Amino acid sequence: MHPVERGAFFLPNVIMLQALLNQYSHSNVNWDEMHDGKVIREQYNKIFSILNSFDVGSLQQKEKIANELFMNQGITFTVYSDNTGIERIFPFDIIPRVITAKEWEIISSGIQQRLKALNLFLKDIYSQQNIIKDKIIPAELIASCPHYTREAYGINVLHDIYVHISGVDLVRSEAGDFLVLEDNLRTPSGVSYMLENREVTKRVFPDLFASNHVRKINHYPLLLHDILLSLAPGHISHPTAVLLTPGVFNSAYYEHTFLARQMGIPLVEGRDLLIDNHKVYMKTTGGLEEVHVIYRRVDDEFLDPLVFKQDSILGVPGLINVYKKGNVAIVNAVGTGVADDKAVYSYVPEMIQYYLNEKPILSNVPTYHLNNEEMRQYVFNNIENMVIKQTNQSGGYGMIMGNMISEKDWTEAKKKIAAEGRNYIAQPIVKLSTVPCFIDGTFQPRHVDLRPYALYGPNGIQIVPGGLTRVALKEGSLVVNSSQGGGSKDTWIIDDYLNTKDAE
Repeated sequence: MHPVERGAFFLPNVIMLQALLNQYSHSNVNWDEMHDGKVIREQYNKIFSILNSFDVGSLQQKEKIANELFMNQGITFTVYSDNTGIERIFPFDIIPRVITAKEWEIISSGIQQRLKALNLFLKDIYSQQNIIKDKIIPAELIASCPHYTREAYGINVLHDIYVHISGVDLVRSEAGDFLVLEDNLRTPSGVSYMLENREVTKRVFPDLFASNHVRKINHYPLLLHDILLSLAPGHISHPTAVLLTPGVFNSAYYEHTFLARQMGIPLVEGRDLLIDNHKVYMKTTGGLEEVHVIYRRVDDEFLDPLVFKQDSILGVPGLINVYKKGNVAIVNAVGTGVADDKAVYSYVPEMIQYYLNEKPILSNVPTYHLNNEEMRQYVFNNIENMVIKQTNQSGGYGMIMGNMISEKDWTEAKKKIAAEGRNYIAQPIVKLSTVPCFIDGTFQPRHVDLRPYALYGPNGIQIVPGGLTRVALKEGSLVVNSSQGGGSKDTWIIDDYLNTKDAE
């Protein structure tokens, strides 16, 4: 008798995984990272040779344990689109995504190159503005950017580093190449999910880590803590760093508490800080304590009501004046949002050539500016192949998938885009790569992107090997944002020849 049969009854809970892998079906249109159309790719072989000792029932039990771990840890995010603001458990898929060390080397070097150029751009745009004078970037593009912070012009930033923490979103094209989808440079989020994904995966699959050399990521909080302290102004032997949060109602509040706890630094709100004699102080039960470094998770416009939004209660009155005097470091630097603009993003390859005299290692997704009449007409004529994004939105909000929008909605959208072209860009719909996910007791391909996290300090750029893989859990969907129904999974950078001290 076959091991999965008893009489005439079929017992799906004891189906071995090899049978599920044999049924795994993916489109030939996009790149599947596990299967090349004929066989399983080498980097997935060892994982599935171990997983094949489990049956479906065992995997479902591990899936349940993972969900309980997320629930018990309170790993949540907040969705505002349904007008309820309810916190939800972050959806997690238990099958890790595998990226080879050779692929990671390209990703890592490409991100380092990109961040060097973006930092030089930020220094330039808030001082000499040579890139505008040399007509590489149009002056009106910068002048019309809502996140170009004029108050930051002329401020001397310590070590000339503006972007200390970044999360660059990558996608894999139909040919398997990694492309940069967008840069997240203001207050990039999601690193706590990356770290928690790893811990949960280690709990549910300890044998996988014992038999695979997976590069470690758990040192991220230590790296970040060291960089924060290294940015303290002056020569202070024991500087104080804090994490400034907007408060409990922010969608990323879980991450704020997680990182503050992991780094062992105070989590503060604006009301916990005050300015005295051109310095920042934190209120404590033992009196006032000077603060030297602020890792802010508050956007520029809310940082100081004396300079930006006058009705903001999230920031600290007088903070920008202290910042200008060099008495406190703010991470990331004030004004970085101009490099977050999706219209400015399209000029990063030119920045790399201009500032570094190098060719980009990672390519951008082709981008059309919709304030350009010729580009706009091309996009309108080919809308079924395009995705339209608002230049200063995030989280998947304000996005138009041209192959899904109704004729009525498109008619209305065209009017708005034509009237407010500067606020929109368009890109061809990229058929994101797929990876196997364990869904409803079967392996199914789902589209993913990747957000590696880079830390930039006085000693250079360090990129934690892995990142947050976001998954479009809905079948056929290309939208990976958690606010739009996406989830995540652990990301492994794996190499059989790694020194064990670099592995988990």
